[in-house]
Amino acid sequence: MAIDTGSPKEYKAGAGGKLYILITCTLLLMVNFMDRQVVAAVVEPMKAALGLNDGEMGVLGTVFLLSIAVFSFPISHLIDRWSRRKAIGIMALLWSMFTAANGFAWNFWSFLVPRSLVGVGEAGFVPGGSAMIGAAYSKKARGIAMGVFNAAVPLGIALGSLAGGIIAKQYGWQAPFLIFAIPGIALAVMAFFMKDYKTVEANQTPGVKVTFGHSIVSLFKIPTLVWTFIGYGLANIMSMSFLFWSPAFIGRAWGVDVQAANGILVPIVLAAIIGSPAGGILADMWFRKNPRGRLYIPAITIILSAFFLAAALYLQLKGPLGIVLIIIYGILNVMAIPCIMAMAQDVAPVAQKGLVWGAMIFFMYVFGGGWSPYLVGAISNALGQDAQALGTALIIASLGGVLGGLCYFMASRPYIADMDKVKHEHLLAE
Repeated sequence: MAIDTGSPKEYKAGAGGKLYILITCTLLLMVNFMDRQVVAAVVEPMKAALGLNDGEMGVLGTVFLLSIAVFSFPISHLIDRWSRRKAIGIMALLWSMFTAANGFAWNFWSFLVPRSLVGVGEAGFVPGGSAMIGAAYSKKARGIAMGVFNAAVPLGIALGSLAGGIIAKQYGWQAPFLIFAIPGIALAVMAFFMKDYKTVEANQTPGVKVTFGHSIVSLFKIPTLVWTFIGYGLANIMSMSFLFWSPAFIGRAWGVDVQAANGILVPIVLAAIIGSPAGGILADMWFRKNPRGRLYIPAITIILSAFFLAAALYLQLKGPLGIVLIIIYGILNVMAIPCIMAMAQDVAPVAQKGLVWGAMIFFMYVFGGGWSPYLVGAISNALGQDAQALGTALIIASLGGVLGGLCYFMASRPYIADMDKVKHEHLLAE
C-alpha cells in the first residue's frame, strides 16, 4: 500500500497541464525513436566505413538494447522515489549528448561505448513518461492517451529512417547522430516544467520502508503483470528484429542504396501511425463493456501481425501484395502498445507506476528483444548474408509474436481482480 503523510490534496494536472505533459512526452518519444532508428538507417555505409559485418552490427544493436534493459529497473525505481519530470529531463539530456558522441566514432569500440550510454539515458524515459501520462488521464481515457503517446514510435522511426538516410547520403553516416541530438536537448528543457504528482513511499506497514528488491518482488505478485512481462519479451523478438534490420533487408532485396531503402520504408512506417491511437480507442471501448478487452486487443493484433510479417518477408516486400501485407503488419503491431501501457498503470500501485514499466522494458529486451538483432544477424551470417538469408532469419523471429499473443490472453484472466486490489489508492498533488 502507498502511504503518504503529506498534503491530502488530490493530484489533478488540469486540461492545459495534461495536454502539455502529453505533447512533451510524445515529442520526446518521437526523438527517442529517431535516435534509436538512426543506426538502422546507416547500417550499410557505417559497415563499410568501420569495416564491420552483420554479426558485429547485430552486437551493436543488442548491447544498446540490453543497456536499456539493465538500467530500466534501477532508474525507474529512482523515478518513483524522486521526481518523474526531473528524471525525464536529465535522461533526455544524457541520451542526446551520447547520440552526438556516436557521430565521432572511428571504429567498433568507439561506437559501442557511447551507444550503450545512449541506452542508459533512454532507460528512464518511457517509465517516467508512461507514469506521468497515466496519472494525468483517467482510467477510461487512458488508452487513447497512451495511443497518442505511442503514435510517436512509428513517426520517430519514419523520421529517423528518412532524415537519417538523406543526411547520411549528403554529409556522411556520422552527420545524423549530431543533428538528431539537437531536438532532444530542447525537449529535455521543456520536460522540467511538466506538472508532476507527489512522490510517496511504498510501505507494507506504516513506518516500514520497502526496499528496491521488495518493490520488484511486489510486482511479480501481480499475475496480470507476470504474463504480460513474458508476452512482451517474446513479442519483441519479432518487433525489434524487424525494426533493426528492415532498412538493410530492403536494400539487399530491392538492390537500392541507403537513402532509397529508407525512403521505401518511410511510407510503410507512417501508415502504422494510425495503429497506436486506434488500439487505444478500441481498448477503451472494449474496456467499458468488458475490462478484459484491454488485453484481448494486444493478444489478437500481435498474433495476426506475426502472420502478416512472415508473408510480407516471404515476398521480400515486393509488389502491391508485399507492400499491403507489411503495412498491415505495422498497424497491427503498434496497436498492442497503448493497451499494454494502460493495463500496466491500471494494476500498478501508486508507488510503483514508474517501476512497472521499467520491469516491462527489462523483459522486453532481456527476454527477447535485446538479443534478437544479434540472433538474426548470426543466422543471416550462417545463411550467406544476402536478402534471402536475412529474410529467413526475420521470419524465424516472427514466431515470438505468436507466443507473445498467447501470453496476453493468459494475462487477461486475472486482470479485473488485480485492478480491484489497487482501486483504493489515489494520486496526490506535488
